[in-house]
Amino acid sequence: MTIKVIQWATGTVGEHAVRGIVAHPQLELAGLWVHSESKEGIDAGGLVGIEPTGVIATRDADELLASDAEVVCYTANSDLRPDGVIDDLERMLRLGKNVVNTSYVPLLFPESAGPGVADRLRAAAIEGGATLYTSGIDPGFGNVGVTIGALALCKQVDTVRMVEIVNYATWNNPFTMFEIMGFGKADEAESLLLAQGTTSIAWGPVIELVAQAVGLSFDEIVERHEVIHADEPIEIASGSVPVGGISGMRFEVVGMIDGVERIVLEHVTRLRDEDRPDWPQGSGYRIEITGDPNVTLELGLSSPNGDHNFAGCLATAMHVLNAVPAVVAAEPGLVTMLDLPVYSADATGGATGGASR
Repeated sequence: MTIKVIQWATGTVGEHAVRGIVAHPQLELAGLWVHSESKEGIDAGGLVGIEPTGVIATRDADELLASDAEVVCYTANSDLRPDGVIDDLERMLRLGKNVVNTSYVPLLFPESAGPGVADRLRAAAIEGGATLYTSGIDPGFGNVGVTIGALALCKQVDTVRMVEIVNYATWNNPFTMFEIMGFGKADEAESLLLAQGTTSIAWGPVIELVAQAVGLSFDEIVERHEVIHADEPIEIASGSVPVGGISGMRFEVVGMIDGVERIVLEHVTRLRDEDRPDWPQGSGYRIEITGDPNVTLELGLSSPNGDHNFAGCLATAMHVLNAVPAVVAAEPGLVTMLDLPVYSADATGGATGGASR
């Protein structure tokens, strides 16, 4: 018996989610919500480049949420509408829909998602008898999942550093690249991502969840960042970066205890691999644990259908879709990677672990 899933939006992650649901032996695509009027009325398969599914895209949220689908896979953009996302999730949970979410990433560690947010969503979930789970690749498995698994090897943990090193030149997402991250802007003050407090909102939950796993509590969380500017025009998938525009950035979110950096989240983002050779080198995710034993892990993503950025978006979708059986089986409320049983994918592209309530 398959689990009926509504896919919410078809952006850079959502299009992968549609294909993932259709290919998944334990899931059934039961509905598709789209934001754009131009997508309404089109078969889901036609929107994502696969065979027709019989599921027609709609903007009628009421109709979708009144259906008998058990789960919503929520991937709608949240960068400029976090309050709207919380409203959406609360409504879905209260109506009894389990939700797997890649959109509002602070919910990776719900207690850090803002004053009252966790309590509000938890109350809705309990009332509706539903469960909310948030993950992806980053924030998500690429840092938290790999790190928590590696920490099980240690007798002593002194420090943890989780690093993403990725070239974003091939990522075709102009709004996020230029308006949120600030690539191409002349001044870092124009980057919404690098504004005071923003990286802590987005990636603070990563270090909080890892800290919870090892029983730590921070005195403070510190942010650091630096940027580089293009010395010549750079053409990327999202558009053009002019001379003098931001062409790379490095930031850290640091959990401090007694003046010591105990858990660090770091991002190194380039548009050209040769820029800033003094910054960490590589491609993918790196976990460095000092303690006893010391542990270093590298995680790289690729795909026969695209490059590392394609693979990252696919991995983001699949990490929550493969969790669906376990989420449906969980007790109502808000769950994290620390709460769910181990889940995986089977040889046909499906998932193992969990059963329907």
